Amino acid sequence: MSLKSTIAKPYARLVTDTVLRRAIDAAATQERVLRKLLSKGSATRFGREHKLHDVVDDAGLKQAVPLRDYEGFIPYIDRIVAGESDVLWPGQPLYLCKTSGTTSGAKYIPITRESLPNHIGSARRALLAYIAHSGRAEFVDGKMIFLQGSPVLDTKGRIPTGRLSGIVANHVPGYLLKNRLPSFATNSIVDWETKVEAIVSETISADMRLISGIPAWVQMYFERLLARTGKKNVREAFPSFSLFVYGGVNYAPYRARMESLIGGSVPSVELFPASEGFIAYQDKSNEEGLLLVLDNGIYYEYIPTCELGKPSPKRLSIAQVEVGVNYALVLHTNAGLWGYEIGDTVRFVSLSPPRIVVTGRTKHFTSAFGEHVIAEEVEGALKDAMVQVPCEVAEFTVAPQLAPAEGLPHHEWFIEFAALPADISALSSAIDSALQKRNPYYRDLITGKVLRPLVIRALPRGAFAAWMKARGMSDAQSKVPRLANDRRYVEGLR
Repeated sequence: MSLKSTIAKPYARLVTDTVLRRAIDAAATQERVLRKLLSKGSATRFGREHKLHDVVDDAGLKQAVPLRDYEGFIPYIDRIVAGESDVLWPGQPLYLCKTSGTTSGAKYIPITRESLPNHIGSARRALLAYIAHSGRAEFVDGKMIFLQGSPVLDTKGRIPTGRLSGIVANHVPGYLLKNRLPSFATNSIVDWETKVEAIVSETISADMRLISGIPAWVQMYFERLLARTGKKNVREAFPSFSLFVYGGVNYAPYRARMESLIGGSVPSVELFPASEGFIAYQDKSNEEGLLLVLDNGIYYEYIPTCELGKPSPKRLSIAQVEVGVNYALVLHTNAGLWGYEIGDTVRFVSLSPPRIVVTGRTKHFTSAFGEHVIAEEVEGALKDAMVQVPCEVAEFTVAPQLAPAEGLPHHEWFIEFAALPADISALSSAIDSALQKRNPYYRDLITGKVLRPLVIRALPRGAFAAWMKARGMSDAQSKVPRLANDRRYVEGLR
C-alpha cells in the first residue's frame, strides 16, 4: 500500500464525517447557503430587479423570485455573452457550459469562480465517502479513466465554452494528473468512434483501477477493449479494476450487460452531476439513495409533481419535504441561477440525512392516454422483467403509438439488445405486468381495453449510437431520452 492510499483513509473519514454532520442539520445548513447567495446576488442586475436585498428567508425568496426554466434566463445569458458584468452573479462567469438540452436545444449555463468548486469538490467527496465506508483506497495507486467531453474549449462572446466534463478536465488536481487517462490529446478528439479507439490504445496495457462514465458509453469502450485484446472480460484485461463510477442515468437496465462484459460485479459509486450544479452522490453502498450536496453553493426548493402546471405551485424547503413523494427540483446557485427549474424529479428515501433517488424528468414522461408513466417506472419494470426473462439490454426508449396500423393504441418499446431474450413476447408480457404493478393508471387503461399491452421493437446493434450521432449527440456525456409523450425521438430509430 502506498503513502497516498494510506493517507487517503483518515482524510476520507474526516471529510465524510464533516459532510454528514452538515447534512443531518439540513435546514440550518441550507439557511446558511441561502444567506450567502442573497448577500452576493443582491448586487447584480437580477438582484436589483427582484429586490433580493429585501429577502431575508425562504418565504421572502418565494415571493421575490418566480420560477424559470432555461428559456426564462436567455435574456440574462444574452447580456452576459454581450460582455455585461454583474448580471446574474458578480463579475462575469469563468465559463459557459454548453449542454444539449433535449427540449431546449443548446443551453449555455454559467459556471463562476464560486460555483466551480461545487462541481470538482462534490465528485471528490463521493470518492472519499467510498474510501471512508469501504476502507478500500487501492484505486488511488493505479490509473483512472474518465470518459468525458473534449477539454478543448470554444468561446461565446469572450467566455470559454464547452461541455461540463471538458471544463472540469481543465481543473484536474495535481495529485491526480499522473494517474489520469486518457491523455489530453486523446480526450480532445471530437469524433467518438475515433476517440474510443484511441482510448483503448492508451489504456490497453495500463493498470486501470477506476473507470468512470455514462454506462452506455463505458459499455462501448469495454466492447472495443475486448475486441482488441481478445480477453474474455474486462477483469482479465484489468485485473486490478476495482471501482466503477457513473452518473446521469439509472444503472439497472445496463447492469446485466455491464457485468457480463466485466466478468462479474464490481463496486460502484453513483453520481448526480448536472451542468447547473452537482446535486447528489452515493455516500454509502449499503443504503438506498444519494446524499444531497447541501452545503456547497446550491439552495434547493422542491415542487410536488402533482403541483406542476399550476399557476402557483407549492414550493417547499428541505424542512418541509416528505419521504416517498415525487418532487421537481428547483435550484438557486452561486452560478447565478435563481428559481431555476432544472427538469429533474426526485424522491426522498430518508431525511436525516437527506438522501434521494432520481425518478425522471419533468418533460420526459409518457401520458398520451392519461397514464403519466415516468422513467423510474419503466426502468424498474424492465429490471424486474429481466429477472424473469434473462437478456442484456444495451439501450432503450419508450414512446406511445397512438395510431397503429391495426389493434388498440399501445406503448412501443425500442430496445437494442446485447443478448436477445429467448422469447421476446415473454419479455413483453413480463415488462407489461411489472409496469401495471408500478402504475395503477396504466393498469386501468390495459384492463379497460383502452390500450393493449406494450410492443417491443428489437433494434440492431449500433442503432442508438447511429441515432445519437445523427442528432449531434455522439459524445460520452450524451444520454438517450428514456421516455417521450410523442414520437419525435423514435422516428429516427425505425
